[in-house]
Amino acid sequence: MAATGSGPLTGVRVVELAGIGPGPFAAMTLADLGADVVRVDRPGGPGLGIDPAHDLTNRNKRSVLIDLKTPQGAARVLELAGRADILIEGYRPGVAERLGIGPDVCLARNPRLVYGRMTGWGQDGPLAERAGHDIGYIAVSGALSMIGTAGEPPALPANLLGDYAGGALYLVIGVLAALQHARTPDGAGQVVDAAVVDGSAHLTTMIHAMMAAGGWQDRRGANLLDGGSPFYGSYETSDGAYMAVGALEQRFYREFTELLGIADELPARTDFARWDELREAVAARFRTRTRAEWTAVFEGSDACVAPVLTLREAPAHPHLVARGTFTDHAGTVQPAPAPRFSATPGSLRRPPARPGADGAEVARDWGLPDADAASAPAPASGAAPDAADGSDRNERQSP
Repeated sequence: MAATGSGPLTGVRVVELAGIGPGPFAAMTLADLGADVVRVDRPGGPGLGIDPAHDLTNRNKRSVLIDLKTPQGAARVLELAGRADILIEGYRPGVAERLGIGPDVCLARNPRLVYGRMTGWGQDGPLAERAGHDIGYIAVSGALSMIGTAGEPPALPANLLGDYAGGALYLVIGVLAALQHARTPDGAGQVVDAAVVDGSAHLTTMIHAMMAAGGWQDRRGANLLDGGSPFYGSYETSDGAYMAVGALEQRFYREFTELLGIADELPARTDFARWDELREAVAARFRTRTRAEWTAVFEGSDACVAPVLTLREAPAHPHLVARGTFTDHAGTVQPAPAPRFSATPGSLRRPPARPGADGAEVARDWGLPDADAASAPAPASGAAPDAADGSDRNERQSP
């Protein structure tokens, strides 16, 4: 199969030092956009305990198996780094240096290399050496405090807000910006320190602005966008499913209440003292019909109401079908590459890389010496991880 496609990153070479969480997702995003991503897997695997054939974050990549705890392994990674544009690693601070593949030695080998570092706490600060998970990073950044119902513990947004939004996507932004700089006439490579705490804090910029202006209370369920408003939230239907309502603007709210069938029975939306009464009236009305029935009522309207679909249901939604938001590749339904490009679209070219399966092919394509050294037998599915694997990283350790 082809290593690269027609995406805007065609021709960009990326080395990913295998990990779990945001690093692999960032590398997958680059691969979806056409980059030639070579994942350096270690004997024993990352310890997820799932069949590598189903690890979609390794799609569009190739894998070589290298033991990083040997001098030969470090030398092989440096050979890859010498031919790469971007390198991504997600170890705890200092681990890559101890393995002999830190940024100084890699940049000495390749001065235009962009060395992307993905951690939860960052490369410095009092917590830099501590283990952690997505929930802790978004907790200290303030992001978690906003999510959930007033009077209840904060709700957990899986690991989407921290690992992927505040971590992986900020790493992608960082390495691509650094690559642009490295390719200028006077440019050079550099280190990109992407920390989930930094990215998730950055995502709250608008909320901080609203708070400074007096338009946001620093508590859950008291604001326009956090469930405090009765016309921005989710409501249960008669069949135990939910409808999402986002009728913020007056003209959308008017259409919403008219289609709901109780426009003349509700208190004014600007009467904050009666918001609880308004919310209960809307909730009671939604409980009279099923999700499918309400979906039909609001279909084709500007009421800003949508059914809350499950992960299994979403790929069948007519709008997502029409746009090809999901696709079936190699027998697995999965999200298609995003965003869209008019001239250089991303694509799904390869199923998830099997650890160590592509060593000879990568050695040939990247012009590496001693092709056999880049190839090793793939470990059995679900093989036990290297004993030191978990202690090397401070990004999310488990799904």
